[in-house]
Amino acid sequence: MKLPAGLDVERLLPARVPFGLRVFFRGAFLLLGLATVALAVAVLQDEKERSYRNYQDGFRKNQAQIAAKLRHPTGQLVLLNPTAYDHEVTPLRPLVLPFSALDFDDRNKAQQAVEMAGCLVQYPDAASMCVAVGNNPFAGGFLYAVGSFNSGPLVSHSSGTLDLSLAHRARITVDMRGQRYRWIAPFQAMQAVDEGRNASPFANTRGRLVGFADDGPITPASRPVRDFRGWLWQDGRCVDGTPAAGPDCARRAFVSVRLPVELFREALFAKGPADIVWPPSDLDQIRVQVEMLAPGEGKPLFDSNAAGATAPFSWSELSPLLLPGEKLRIRKLGAGGAGKDIVALSGAEAAERASPLIAWLIRRLQVEGYDAPVTSTDIISTPLGRYELTLTGDIRTVNKALTAVATRVSWFVGGMLLAIFATWLAIELRIIHRITVLTRRAATVSKGVRASDGLAAVDLADLRGGDELGVLAGGLQDLLQRVNEDVRREQIRVAQEKDTWHAVGHEIMSPLQSLMVLHGSADDPAHRYISRMQQAVRVLYGSASPSEAFESTALNVQTLDANEFLRHVARNAAAAGIPGVAFEPLAQPVTVRADEYSLEDVVSHVLRNADRYRRPGSLIRITLSLQAQEGTAAPEALVAISNLGPRIDAGMLGKIFEYGVSDLPDTDAGAPGQRGQGLFVAKTYMAKMGGTITARNLDDGVCLELRLQCSVA
Repeated sequence: MKLPAGLDVERLLPARVPFGLRVFFRGAFLLLGLATVALAVAVLQDEKERSYRNYQDGFRKNQAQIAAKLRHPTGQLVLLNPTAYDHEVTPLRPLVLPFSALDFDDRNKAQQAVEMAGCLVQYPDAASMCVAVGNNPFAGGFLYAVGSFNSGPLVSHSSGTLDLSLAHRARITVDMRGQRYRWIAPFQAMQAVDEGRNASPFANTRGRLVGFADDGPITPASRPVRDFRGWLWQDGRCVDGTPAAGPDCARRAFVSVRLPVELFREALFAKGPADIVWPPSDLDQIRVQVEMLAPGEGKPLFDSNAAGATAPFSWSELSPLLLPGEKLRIRKLGAGGAGKDIVALSGAEAAERASPLIAWLIRRLQVEGYDAPVTSTDIISTPLGRYELTLTGDIRTVNKALTAVATRVSWFVGGMLLAIFATWLAIELRIIHRITVLTRRAATVSKGVRASDGLAAVDLADLRGGDELGVLAGGLQDLLQRVNEDVRREQIRVAQEKDTWHAVGHEIMSPLQSLMVLHGSADDPAHRYISRMQQAVRVLYGSASPSEAFESTALNVQTLDANEFLRHVARNAAAAGIPGVAFEPLAQPVTVRADEYSLEDVVSHVLRNADRYRRPGSLIRITLSLQAQEGTAAPEALVAISNLGPRIDAGMLGKIFEYGVSDLPDTDAGAPGQRGQGLFVAKTYMAKMGGTITARNLDDGVCLELRLQCSVA
């Protein structure tokens, strides 16, 4: 700016520069820094309270999960055998089963029992073996050996042949109390499972294991051991899933043997019922070896003493369930085990770096109820006694975990404070300082101009919006305006979308109400389906998800005649696109407690699944029967819906009723019409009506069974 000639600026008084703007900015940044620290402390306080509540909830869930595992037969096996695997896995030692005895004559029952109990020791060659005793001493004092192995086609022993090495055979050795029991049991085949005049030599086979005392050569006078009972089954297919095509194909063989142990039986019969101690105290000192031999004198097909065996479920599998600092203590109740801990487990400590300053700060934060001990006790009942499960939590782990997280987050808080300081310094040097200089110069110029008589005033209006502050303000205003416009557009879009969905629900309900008026008669077949559609719209309208909608639905449970209901469903199935449904009613009425529309939804979902996978042209059969319930005089109604077609994989039988899981393992659950929702809805509705739904495989198809409570007159 050019000043008038003759004006002596140096003689002018210095202009006064105000400090208000600098004080404002400095105070604002100081408050911003304090607010950041206060916000971090408040977040820590809130997170400590939240972490404490989450820890309590997780503690209760963890205790319930551990108790559920121990109530399962696998968990009860560990309770009954607390020190079973404190030693090497082999040689095998008998375990106490959570069952009184094994139905060793039935392959399916024996296999299901040992798999459910989890007592199978696994071997690297895909073989397995479980050696156990029942938990009931009056079952006879037997040892059971149940397992499987791979073998070529079984060679049967011919009756009267003294050379047992010509056939497949089992050799079992038991060492206990200074005595050795040894049996040799050749395989004697029975007829093939798939009976027929021209049955293949590689069909499913089964046969007995005839046990002889292995104390010398077999002579014509040798007789089988009377109480030795054993079975051997072999699948007709190769282990790789292909049909058997020759003698070199390895097949799966399943062995189930009951061994008579005289020392057990002598101890049982020598004492009265009140003096019997079961299981024997020296059970873990008994050594059992099971060998499966092929014809000849070669290497055994299976040896239970082979290296690389893997122990079944043990206490170590409970340790990962424990959080850091938690302790699990289990003791047996009763006179025989009071006060004795059978196991004590602790959760692994998490090693994370933490700041001592933050740890001190978190300890100073107060949370209501934080100092109360966290302990939960539960009782596990088994056939051989009751066990007390005590889970103790360590609330200090909340502080440790929160301190570790806060230590990591503290770098961000420190970075924010550093950014605040850097921003203040930049504004102080780059903006406030320049504004101060500009103010001083403008004041000096203004005072100099006023000091000269008759000079025109200097106009500085162009400086108000031409510096960086004006550009920054204009740019920030434009940015905020665009952001606000975007937010408003998004709010309008969300509101319109919500209104659209409400309108869709309203538009669906309106024609349904009109259709209900047109088909208002209860005898009209369309009346039932329109009512079901209205109920479905009411269930899903306004819900967050289909699963939450179905689980929160309240049903109107009343009594209805299952015979008439199922006859109506079968008669109208073709109209719903499911032809070929046959119903076999009972002679008398069957009154059950159910919600009519919900029950029809259940049956419809099951029929659609059956129709999807049945063989073309085959019937879907619905049968109704009455079955007695244990502990009550009132029977229950059993509705069985079966179809011919592919079977469900055994591992999926319990999962097909979960939400999002389709009914067959090879089905794409995301395909149209196959979202895995139908059977979930069926299970949910059945539970709300006090009933159950289960699935089982038939020889040539699948059967889903619905069980309903009968109404008591």
